[in-house]
Amino acid sequence: MKIKIKRRYTPIERLFKPLNHLLQNQSTSAIITFFAVVIAMAWANSAWSYSYEALWHTPLALTIGSFSISQTLHVLINDGLMAIFFFSVGLEIKREIFGGELSSPKKALLPISAAAGGMLVPALIYIFFNQGTEAADGWGIPMATDIAFSLGILSLLGKRVPISVKIFLTALAIVDDLGAVLIIAFFYTSDIFVNDLMWGFVFLLILLLGNYVGIRNQLFYSLISIGGLWLAFFFSGVHPTIAGVLAAFTIPGRVKINEKLFLSNLQVLTDMFKKANPNDNEYVTHDQMEILETIREVSTDAATPLQKVEHSLSRFVAFIVIPLFALSNTGIHLEGEGLSVLMHPVSLGIGLGLILGKFIGIVGLSKLMVSFGWAELPDQSNWNHIYGVAFLAAVGFTMSLFISDLAFTDDAIIQLSKISILVTSALAGLIGYLILRFKTKPLHD
Repeated sequence: MKIKIKRRYTPIERLFKPLNHLLQNQSTSAIITFFAVVIAMAWANSAWSYSYEALWHTPLALTIGSFSISQTLHVLINDGLMAIFFFSVGLEIKREIFGGELSSPKKALLPISAAAGGMLVPALIYIFFNQGTEAADGWGIPMATDIAFSLGILSLLGKRVPISVKIFLTALAIVDDLGAVLIIAFFYTSDIFVNDLMWGFVFLLILLLGNYVGIRNQLFYSLISIGGLWLAFFFSGVHPTIAGVLAAFTIPGRVKINEKLFLSNLQVLTDMFKKANPNDNEYVTHDQMEILETIREVSTDAATPLQKVEHSLSRFVAFIVIPLFALSNTGIHLEGEGLSVLMHPVSLGIGLGLILGKFIGIVGLSKLMVSFGWAELPDQSNWNHIYGVAFLAAVGFTMSLFISDLAFTDDAIIQLSKISILVTSALAGLIGYLILRFKTKPLHD
């Protein structure tokens, strides 16, 4: 939503206004991440490829007294920065469950069914090609959907896609993300150190208690989440990104004052500001300053901490975390094996699982729900919209790459899986875009 108000811009604000406008575009993050992939691939296959590997294996350490934690830059990105990504995913999941498209059975049935089909069928396809092999644990890879890339592509289509279809894809991807989180927690967790895990749950209880008693201060949740919950999970053997999701569910999701009271208070404060004696210079008076501070406090009370945190993190995740993850994880050294790489069982399982499995699962379950009258297509949409969305949901990218690092220990298999993920995600995104571009009609105001 674009809000237009009259205001004066400083020279620096005018200078950066085009950049701010660009950063607000939903497709910009996907474009930046795409260039990060291109840079990583070019770097890893250049004469300076050794520097690519050396950079991400640079050890970093934090020492406070007798406490010390030391890991490579790559691990800190995948376990640290990606915990922030999963935290933002958790915020989205909570918002949709308690106040969005997943908040009622009628709204939730179609995206949940479509997501379930879009996870089950790809996993079965992967297992068909890799059952009984050393790569069998990779069945979770083709189940994933990259919400940022899929919605970024969708935003390029403008009025050809109804807002209801965008909401459907968002809800589907969020259910998909929740499934991925559960899979990581239960199937891709190493040996568990119970004492550390118990400390993690102690910090989780502190966060839940803070929510219960009405603590809305973001600093409280940040310190306990990072300095307690994340560290405990990091040492416990349970992947620390799960801590990000759990922490997200402790962030308060209710307003302190309702809309009616907010408008009433705002009207009173606005009238007071009008009546306050003005200062005939650039400074506001003491009374005006108190009124402005009260307006800020009332505005804070009218918003949920969850949505404020989600909004404040969105650009950091979109323009820092995801591109950095892509840059550090997609530098695949190509050996010149050509199409033979894509014919490997791992590549076939991931590629066909994503591009065919997602389509069959999402469209099949959606048609089943609609034909039985249990669900309806999104407003102003038709089956061509669902076909296009099904292919966009096959853009696995971020989550698929993340799971591949958890599923495999063999570098060769990891390389195969990443090549398949990149090729398939690009192909699926292109097919989805073309279907929505040429098989649907633009909406008219």
